[in-house]
Amino acid sequence: MVRRRGQDKGWFQLDNAAMMYSAIQSGTYSAVYRFSAVMTQEVDPQALQRAIDRTMPRFPGFHVKIRKGVFWYYFEPDDTPGPFLQPDIQNPCQPVYFQNKDQLIRFFYYRHRISMEVFHALADGGGALVLFKTLLAVYLRELGEEIPNEEGILDVDEAPDPQEWEDAYARYARSRVRLGKSEPKAYPCTGTPEPFYTLNVTMGFVSVQALRQVAKGHGASITEYLAAVLIQSILARQRREGRRRELPVALAIPINLRPYFPTRSMRNFILTVRPSIDPELGDYTLEEIISQVHHHMRLHITRQEMQGVITCNVFLQRFLPLQLIPVPVKNFAVDLGYRLAGNRPYSTTYTNPGAFRVPKEMEPHIQHMEVVLGQSYTPRVNCASISYGDMMEITFAGTVKETDVERDFFRTLVQDGLHVKITSNRRE
Repeated sequence: MVRRRGQDKGWFQLDNAAMMYSAIQSGTYSAVYRFSAVMTQEVDPQALQRAIDRTMPRFPGFHVKIRKGVFWYYFEPDDTPGPFLQPDIQNPCQPVYFQNKDQLIRFFYYRHRISMEVFHALADGGGALVLFKTLLAVYLRELGEEIPNEEGILDVDEAPDPQEWEDAYARYARSRVRLGKSEPKAYPCTGTPEPFYTLNVTMGFVSVQALRQVAKGHGASITEYLAAVLIQSILARQRREGRRRELPVALAIPINLRPYFPTRSMRNFILTVRPSIDPELGDYTLEEIISQVHHHMRLHITRQEMQGVITCNVFLQRFLPLQLIPVPVKNFAVDLGYRLAGNRPYSTTYTNPGAFRVPKEMEPHIQHMEVVLGQSYTPRVNCASISYGDMMEITFAGTVKETDVERDFFRTLVQDGLHVKITSNRRE
């Protein structure tokens, strides 16, 4: 492998996505996400801490801190003790203040639940799940179970592979650059903000088999179906507001690039697609929304188009005049650009990292999986889902008081014949 600049000295550059997340992270925006495994037995915190201590050296790219250079942030190994297991908290995915030397990864437990929170500058969900799955395997071994290194579990007794920390964006950027076009403003779907960092989390649980059958009946995948139901729910919310001119409703759906561009990297390697519906063109039935989402996803999730976006993003990162701008000015520019071009084209985010698969020896020890996205850039709800076995967990999380979007969303699933179990951390 060709080593990237700085790796021989212990530090390495942030990838394209990490640069953005580190620049826009603030007390009112949390680029933090959480994965949780609800175990069949109550968590043993001492065994879990031992598992963390054994697992983290195998994943050095997750035990780093962000340093500010003159022109760019960069990662540097974190030689401070930890991370240390903590009792869980009421409001998950708190913002990371890396300027104050906050650790970029956290571990929590509560009764049967084991949770891991990751600052998005470190890795996307696909990379973080490799760490989490390996940690769960090591934890069960600490309890006396024999768990093989299968289904993506890494051997913690092996030395870390440098290829796991390559910047895959830079690897797959082409020499020819085609600058992208700006997307139109979308309906913002904001609401009444809660007091500072009150993250309302609502989870719905539904059978994967039943959900797949319903989606198949609509001629769509599970992701396409759930995205369409979410768009319909946001369209209904905008209609109730009685706007004179309605804006398009658009989702940001992260796509894992690893199936299209082979890499062992556990760092960020995602792009987003933007399925949308413009209500100014007329009313849409759910079937019509599903069809639009289905064809948009199939049209735009192609290796050629995604490589063009990668190339454009990396070109801007490498553009010499931009590299010579000091970090404070660059952060201001990135933050402003995200407000104007990165955030405005989307009503909300929906992410589905897919099925969480483990060796058969682990299956009896896990009840279900959960995923939560942190506070959005504006007061709105984000949506995420993850499946384990026959259980699909769907989360709405945000710092807004209103619940109409998630209520309409789950109501539609029930109307489509699905049985949904709902839980929430809301106090009322």
